[in-house]
Amino acid sequence: MKLRELAHSRTGDKGNTLNVSVICYDERDYAHLLLHAMAERLKAHLGDVVHGEVTRYELPLIGATNSVLRDALGGGVTRSLALDAHGKSLSSALLDLEIPARGYPQEVARVLTALCTNRVPSARLLAPDVRDKMDWLERQRYRTRHLPQGAPTSPALANLCAFRLTYTRYADDLAFSGDEDLARVVERLSVRVAAIALEEGFSIQLRKTRVMRRGARRHLAGVVANQHPNLARSEFDTLKAILTNCVRHGAASQNREAHADFRAHLQGRVAQAVMLNAARGTKLKGIFERIVWDEQIQMGWVRNEG
Repeated sequence: MKLRELAHSRTGDKGNTLNVSVICYDERDYAHLLLHAMAERLKAHLGDVVHGEVTRYELPLIGATNSVLRDALGGGVTRSLALDAHGKSLSSALLDLEIPARGYPQEVARVLTALCTNRVPSARLLAPDVRDKMDWLERQRYRTRHLPQGAPTSPALANLCAFRLTYTRYADDLAFSGDEDLARVVERLSVRVAAIALEEGFSIQLRKTRVMRRGARRHLAGVVANQHPNLARSEFDTLKAILTNCVRHGAASQNREAHADFRAHLQGRVAQAVMLNAARGTKLKGIFERIVWDEQIQMGWVRNEG
């Protein structure tokens, strides 16, 4: 692609020195500009005209660069025999610079897409325990490649879509915490955050926006976030009871929702508890490790014999 596809340019002269500014149309392309429009490449591209040193200055706040090209005007306006003594046409010449296209090559993009998406086999969608739970149109959606819920790639993909908004875990929730200074301006903060999100092309669910002050349980994104993140007490107690009953009565007695891999299901819930609160989670992990697993039971194949 040509540099002109992502930026425009302006020039200015002083004696035998030329200034060339390259300004991105979209500030999201600024990193691409810095990577592929380096001073060395600019000088090589304009080598027939620029005989001196090229110095590039970065202006990240406006998504631009300003390059100083020395010995580029044939001695200066009063001495040059060039038709364009001021070097104005060099901005157009510079924008003709070939740079790599944005993004990955097509074959690489296909591989990455395949790694990040999932397609449910038709046989699974037509199984008796699934078929009656969705209509034809919904089954078609699952047959085509789609982003699976809860995939480890989700935060990175969300950040690619969110541009200047950076997420860490959940891509549909924003949470801010602070001290008394934040509490005094929390209403203005809410309005300002909403304005930024709207500018970035997102919609705001105002009915879900709430202020959770000190003294009340702060529950967001499935986590209690008071002094430190934690599982809700009811969820912790329920998980502990399930694990304890698995130890006492066997795992099959607790797999009431017929999870295909009950062991992996419980292991994931315990891992989340450890991640949120290592001390409490370690207790659950200890109980989990005492469970005696039968291969058929953990896969959900329970057979009653009388």
